[in-house]
Amino acid sequence: MEVTTAVLRAASTDLPTLPALEQEWLRRVREDRHLLFDIHHAVGGPFHLVYPRRFEDNLRAFQEVLAAHGVRGQVYYGKKANKAGCWLRATADLRGAVDAASEPELVHALAHGVRGRDIGVTGAAKTTALLRLAARHDCVIAIDALDELERLAQVAAADGRVRILLRCLPPTAPHSRFGLSEHDMERAIDRCAQLTSVVELLGYSFHLDGYDVRPRAEFAHALIDRCRAAKARGLPVTAISIGGGFACSYLDADDWADFTERQRAEWFHAGKRFEKFYPYAQEPTGAAMLDAVLATTIDGRTLATRLCDNDIELFLEPGRALLIDAGCTVFPVLGYKQNADYGITTVHGLSMSVSEQWKGSEFLPDPILAPRYRDPGAEPIASCVGGASCMEYDVLTWRKVPLPQRPEHGDLLIYPNTAGYQMDKNESEFHQLPLPPKVEISISGSRIRWRLDR
Repeated sequence: MEVTTAVLRAASTDLPTLPALEQEWLRRVREDRHLLFDIHHAVGGPFHLVYPRRFEDNLRAFQEVLAAHGVRGQVYYGKKANKAGCWLRATADLRGAVDAASEPELVHALAHGVRGRDIGVTGAAKTTALLRLAARHDCVIAIDALDELERLAQVAAADGRVRILLRCLPPTAPHSRFGLSEHDMERAIDRCAQLTSVVELLGYSFHLDGYDVRPRAEFAHALIDRCRAAKARGLPVTAISIGGGFACSYLDADDWADFTERQRAEWFHAGKRFEKFYPYAQEPTGAAMLDAVLATTIDGRTLATRLCDNDIELFLEPGRALLIDAGCTVFPVLGYKQNADYGITTVHGLSMSVSEQWKGSEFLPDPILAPRYRDPGAEPIASCVGGASCMEYDVLTWRKVPLPQRPEHGDLLIYPNTAGYQMDKNESEFHQLPLPPKVEISISGSRIRWRLDR
């Protein structure tokens, strides 16, 4: 039976909208009627926009919180969150640091002006080549296992003294594959005491899942006591790293609460169900969360006070929280068809460029339709969004999203706020499709300029 316009309108108005917390820079870009289409004309397919100015603002905010509390420290950009080079250049210019977990990441950071001394090397068991490269550039290396410590000691004997952190197994995550157990930690400290000629123990690190403030503050408080004990043994411990996991908000809190309370399978293509979503509206976020961690009181003293009193630096490794509001992804529309009371929009690109879908979840902020031609008489429609592959599960948006008019071939569909992990974490050249390029945006007065990220 033919689906009438009235049915389509009713379907689209019954669905929730989840508009992203859009930044002024992206509004400026969208208001330029030709810019996005000119970029598409130049690159020929899907592309990512990156806006380094917002990254700089986010980095400064974290640095200012440390300064406001009088805490010495360093903000390490978690490079795995996005591969673009522009963030590295901004980090170097603002005297920030970079968290790398592979040889290419480390080399990339060095090539964009980040000093080796300002690079932290983390991750699970590291190759000897990575340890050697990190040692020669005086990086801070997070040790995750006893055998890794021994391999690094061998490297240091040949290449010079190294600086390390010992990564702690969180007591709240005893089955994590990351971090040294209490037994191994004691053995590692003993070895550091024996290896002082080649290994300098700077301190301890950890990473917690989730976005709660108090567990991070409590663990950091506990590690201050561990630092004091290490100092009593003559080890020059001076730092604690609390890792990443700083909360971000993508949506208005009321919109998010309404969605989570009322969600049902009928809102999704083929009745798709998801076990969980990223918490798209949270408080506190970003630098405000760091402020809350530093202000957390244990036994009458804040974490900031205890760090200062014990002359301990605080390292942190935000990734997503430095990239929030700093990028978006643009997909050309290939076509649209109507199978039921909603449509299916197919775009030139793959769902691997929006990584939540490839983790069995969904990126929920509404995509924004940029039509070549606006139809003033158009009725709103509801549509999910599929990728260009031959796989049934290649779906960018399972949710039936209300759009202001029917998408047409040649239109563009914008996914806002994808810089943090969404853009390139799972991208693939499946079907021999080239990876979407990253396009750097800069704005000066009324002028918007763009260039390919290098």
